[in-house]
Amino acid sequence: MSNQSMLGKITVPYAEALLEIAQNANLLQETSKSLSSIAVVLSKSKDLQLILSNPLVNPAVKKEILQELFKNQVEEFILNFLLVLVDRRRVSFLSIIIDKYLELTYKLEAVTVAELSSAIELDEVQQNNLVNELKTITNANNVKLITNVNPDLIGGFIVKIGSKVIDASLLGKLKKISLYLYTS
Repeated sequence: MSNQSMLGKITVPYAEALLEIAQNANLLQETSKSLSSIAVVLSKSKDLQLILSNPLVNPAVKKEILQELFKNQVEEFILNFLLVLVDRRRVSFLSIIIDKYLELTYKLEAVTVAELSSAIELDEVQQNNLVNELKTITNANNVKLITNVNPDLIGGFIVKIGSKVIDASLLGKLKKISLYLYTS
């Protein structure tokens, strides 16, 4: 069994359970925002990631840290969910569970996720224009744009939607020219 399918068997049920709770409480959007902010905190703090994933750290300590960080920041049921993950020794999978939850909500809301890598930070107008173009290209009602800056692209951008890639970067064009010149 591959590692990916094993992770899916562990994380998907938790993400589905959280989605069901959020739907029943009619707090789908708020839950998505809260989980996104938790994911940002996790991604910015390597120490927090190490503490949560370390099996030698006492679960009571992990719970105390999570309560301190998120008590007045997220809904009560989300905090309880985090504590259940600690009790069941699954808190080390929190980032993956959040990703799965967001993936499920995007499917539920018919949102197409597009990953944008650009040489420079795009302003809001540029992002809105790109989202509108992607809606036209994909025939999607909603497009969620996940952005990151990659100065190696020199100029332009790369958009990934599922398995499709739109490479409008200067680096991509230079590679194509190099390949053409090399094979000629």
